Amino acid sequence: MNRLGKKANETLIEMARSADDDIAILTKFKPSQSEGEECNGPETISTAGSEIPSSSEIDKRHQSKDSIFFRDGVRRIDFVLSYVDDLNKEWEKKLERRKEFESNLQKAGLELETEDKKESEDGKIFFVKIHAPWEVLITYAEVLNIKVPIRENDIPPMVENPLDCVLFPLRLPEKVMHPEPDYFTAPFSKDKQELYLINDESTFFSPSMRNRIVNYILTRCPYGTEEGKKKFGIKRLLNNGTYTAAYPLHDCQYWKKASDPNCDSERYTLYMEWARFLRFYKEQPLVLIRKYYGEKIGIYFAWLGFYTEMLFLAAVVGLICFLYGLFTMDENMSSKEICDPAIGGEIIMCPLCDRDCEYWRLNTTCESSQYSHLFDNVATLFFAIFMGIWVTLFLEFWKRRQARLKYEWDLVDFEEEQQQLQLRPEYEAKCTQKKKNPVTQEMEPYLPLTSQAVRFCISGATVLFWVSLIIASMIAVIVYRLAVYAAFASLMENTQTLQPISGVLTPQLATSVTASCLNFVIIMILNFFYERIAIWITDMEIPRTHMEYENRLTMKMFLFQFVNYYSSCFYVAFFKGKFVGYPGAYTYMFNRWRNEECDPAGCLIELTTQLTIVMAGKQIWGNIQEAIVPWICNWWGRRKARNNPENLYSRWEQDHDLQTFGALGLFYEYLEMVIQFGFITLFVASFPLAPLLALMNNILEIRVDSWKLTTQYRRPVAAKAHSIGVWQEILNGMAILSVVTNAFIVAFTSDMIPRLVYYYAYSENEDSPMSGYINNSLSVFLISDFPERNEPKENPENFVICRYRDYRYPPDHEKKYLHTMQFWHILAAKLAFIIIMEHVVFIVKFFVAWMIPDVPADVKAKIKREKYLTQKILHEYELEKLKERLCQGDTRATEKEFIATEGRMELSRAM
Repeated sequence: MNRLGKKANETLIEMARSADDDIAILTKFKPSQSEGEECNGPETISTAGSEIPSSSEIDKRHQSKDSIFFRDGVRRIDFVLSYVDDLNKEWEKKLERRKEFESNLQKAGLELETEDKKESEDGKIFFVKIHAPWEVLITYAEVLNIKVPIRENDIPPMVENPLDCVLFPLRLPEKVMHPEPDYFTAPFSKDKQELYLINDESTFFSPSMRNRIVNYILTRCPYGTEEGKKKFGIKRLLNNGTYTAAYPLHDCQYWKKASDPNCDSERYTLYMEWARFLRFYKEQPLVLIRKYYGEKIGIYFAWLGFYTEMLFLAAVVGLICFLYGLFTMDENMSSKEICDPAIGGEIIMCPLCDRDCEYWRLNTTCESSQYSHLFDNVATLFFAIFMGIWVTLFLEFWKRRQARLKYEWDLVDFEEEQQQLQLRPEYEAKCTQKKKNPVTQEMEPYLPLTSQAVRFCISGATVLFWVSLIIASMIAVIVYRLAVYAAFASLMENTQTLQPISGVLTPQLATSVTASCLNFVIIMILNFFYERIAIWITDMEIPRTHMEYENRLTMKMFLFQFVNYYSSCFYVAFFKGKFVGYPGAYTYMFNRWRNEECDPAGCLIELTTQLTIVMAGKQIWGNIQEAIVPWICNWWGRRKARNNPENLYSRWEQDHDLQTFGALGLFYEYLEMVIQFGFITLFVASFPLAPLLALMNNILEIRVDSWKLTTQYRRPVAAKAHSIGVWQEILNGMAILSVVTNAFIVAFTSDMIPRLVYYYAYSENEDSPMSGYINNSLSVFLISDFPERNEPKENPENFVICRYRDYRYPPDHEKKYLHTMQFWHILAAKLAFIIIMEHVVFIVKFFVAWMIPDVPADVKAKIKREKYLTQKILHEYELEKLKERLCQGDTRATEKEFIATEGRMELSRAM
């Protein structure tokens, strides 16, 4: 099986031990070739120094539009580079870079073929097609520790689920869900090729593996020395304009299969079975997604699909709680008393603002109090506790699903360090100083401590400035609420009837809706700028590894988004109406604007309004950005190509005109979903329908993400990942925080605790315990005690007293306007409720987490079986080699070595 000649063995034997070794391999490697045979044919392969193809060309019209092969129709195109030969002042420098870079790529064993700009659709773009031959693939498969099949899996499949017949309509065809058999795998070694199931060298490594290997070479290939520094990597060449794009090819058009029978047309299959919205009820073909896009994208869609499945349960329970509030709306004693003309109509409330506002009757808030009951009822408490347990089940069951995927996708022994702990090319290029690595004992670049400290100080100050900017914008929105509240209150009142213009749109609600919309616009604007700032400061820090880079950027972006999206909700939930004061002694912001009061029915309805606008607005805007914007860009870019014959618009040109799915593409997808996760967990007690909205959005999100990835974006470079990374820790932190926030919302934002205290301790009517609650919850103020600053300009009906929402003694009491004992009872009950609820939920959470193992038992058995078989096969292989050497009279193959190898096999079996 070993096709490598002696010369190839000599040049490939050195593996990459450091960045310098990688570059050494890239510049020394040359593929084996027969005597008198050129490895690069003159008709198909461009030389490293040429900028145009050789004189003998095959007419492009004779090549299929969907061809993913070189002109010979045999060698597969694994990667494409494009550039524009513009004659500007840097033209010669770019030309030299390309010559050097392409020459080094050929020295690394890659084969190149250049398409002249005259062959391109616009007559301006050169395309360099790259093919990785077998020798290069097996070399770097060993470097990257890629696992390949050694034997077909002999473990019986799981027992059929009895619900399979019910779930059959949701299933996809077996050939789509499992496009190839399941194998036991082992890390590839080019010296043991006989071990592996190599039926066809051209298809042994999947296209995603091939483009991953080529990308590894491209990111480390040198192209010269500038300003005394060694320069390398395709990313730097893209940044300085030497190349305009670098991407692997899709295997066909998404709307029809490729005409080439050697092409699997996996893109077409993904589009037909996965990326169309009409398939929203079908399961996802995760194995095919992983095969086509790589494990990193596959694990994202697996997580998103699992999250959506779990949301179904939360959405059903939330909908039931909402329906409970809807059906019991007419039985709510509080809203009945507010709406009763004999009770609410006779209660005169104190003005909502100073001077310009007038006295108003409580029954003007009748409809808003009824709607408030939809979300502020006893089901709210149940749902808050349920969601605390649900989030634990979600995270624990996801760990089990993730463990199963790690086994099925050959990621069990995959250490993130194998990929992520490799030094970033940018780090190697910018760090000129070197020191010895204590682990590898190799010299490697490093960033001095002083430089790190300065960069971290600048980064921290920048993040702190932007977080402060968010807080300042939130304060500005609060000032807006306070400033326009008086205007709405005076505008919406009629001095003769004391009735608002509309029974639904109260001054509080009008202020809350407009402020929420303004806050959403500010959030979007700040997001737009901060995303670019976060990337800039993370680049400035020069993280050492890819893992460090992603983790630092993730924490910066999440911290900003957390404050940006949730600050307004925290204000309404925990601050609004809590520091109002009382008539005659109101509290003021900046000694000018009077603090807002909650609606007589509570602040929960306003929190619901805030949450709905921000959450729904973000989801709508996100889908517009993800789907419509790329479609418009691609339509605009392809408008000229539609006028040309189909056979002149090649596969690499079609993909070139698509949008780029950058290195941070998945980052933004995760961030969007984690922010949504915060909305449905941190504030779910105020809005039981939040999981339902999230469920509907996620059903659409899966299809939008799959549609744009399959049809609107270039094929991303495949990358490995065995988990969702740092996002798992963020979700765990939000799950714990959600228990606290929901306990505080139920205690301090809703009216549940005051009602329960009244029900059990202060009610005087045994037949109707909640009757009289509204009158009990409103304190009395003597109008003559108003200071001039607060007193309304007019009092046409000569009211003597007005009511306000608080528990204070009346003006004729010796403790005039001080808090009553009921206030302290309610406060104690709220604090006790928070402590009890938190402890109950946390105990249940930790018990559930302890009860559910992270790795399923059958997966553990399969992992052990695969490890055992792998060791057995490797030991048998070594034993056979020793026998051959003994038979051939190799004196180095001693009898003791043979006995030791057999003993190791017996020990392995015993273990």
